Amino acid sequence: MKIQNTYNAFLSIGLSTFVLYGCSSQTETKIHEQEQQQTLTIGFQKSSLSSIVLQTEQSLLKKEFPQLNVQWREFPAGPQLLEALSAGAIDIGSVGNTPPIFAQAGNKNIVYVGYENVQPQWQAILVSDKSSIQNINELKGKKIAVQKGSSAHDLLGRVLEKAHLTWSDIQPVWLAPADARAALDKGSVDAWAIWEPFLTVAQVEGHARPIIDGTKFENTYNFLISRPDFVKNHASEVKGFIQASNLAAQWIVEHPSETRNLYQKAINVNAEIAQRVLDKRYKPSLTKPMTDDVVAAQQNIADRFAKDNVIPQHIDVKQAVWQGQ
Repeated sequence: MKIQNTYNAFLSIGLSTFVLYGCSSQTETKIHEQEQQQTLTIGFQKSSLSSIVLQTEQSLLKKEFPQLNVQWREFPAGPQLLEALSAGAIDIGSVGNTPPIFAQAGNKNIVYVGYENVQPQWQAILVSDKSSIQNINELKGKKIAVQKGSSAHDLLGRVLEKAHLTWSDIQPVWLAPADARAALDKGSVDAWAIWEPFLTVAQVEGHARPIIDGTKFENTYNFLISRPDFVKNHASEVKGFIQASNLAAQWIVEHPSETRNLYQKAINVNAEIAQRVLDKRYKPSLTKPMTDDVVAAQQNIADRFAKDNVIPQHIDVKQAVWQGQ
């Protein structure tokens, strides 16, 4: 799709607009509506590189549509992002594999609109360089920090299963990334289940080391999530946003040094750390329509969580998949 056509989809985006004043005729109302500035609110995390590029590389969005008001809201992890989305505070955003499962199990208003492949090395279980822990079997009885409902929550569940341990065999400590990093540095927890870029930052700056990463398990995914009401009223706009994200993904491949500089500034790290994180990313890392295989992978996670009483009820993932693709 041509860039112009792609972004034309954005012209009608927005759940919130300026209040309409009374008009004397339908024609006047139409003119007034066309003049209104529309707003799209996007949630993102520090791992959402395409979103960071769309924010900072103005030629991909703002210069094409000066009347489009795009608002960006950063979140520390997927659960917080989806809580805001379900409440209507944002319109769309990217998260890991586990947050939408927890959201659906909690009867939140979410819908899957696309997926992105995740590099297996993107997440890991970290311990301090000074720790005596050498393998996952030694996690029994240990305090392990993890963001509840995040993709790292799923990773930790897979690790426990591989080590023939259960959740009752460890002491999960539910912490957001920043607090978990501090806890690991202070020795308040024995291990930390985490994703990029926090993973590499902790290895380089916090003197932590991985005892296992995602390469030991089946493929996992990130997801673009919206709300049922938004996709119902703005189907073409959602597709347009996916196309825009993919344009950003291609821009990343074509501008490696600029990307590193943007990412370095966005996550406030040095060039070495930024490059190490970027090297783990697929090139290009594209958002694609949901497939049966991807839905099945999500269902497997949901079934495991339900069996382990991690989520309050069994869910049918495909019921939350957008059918307008």
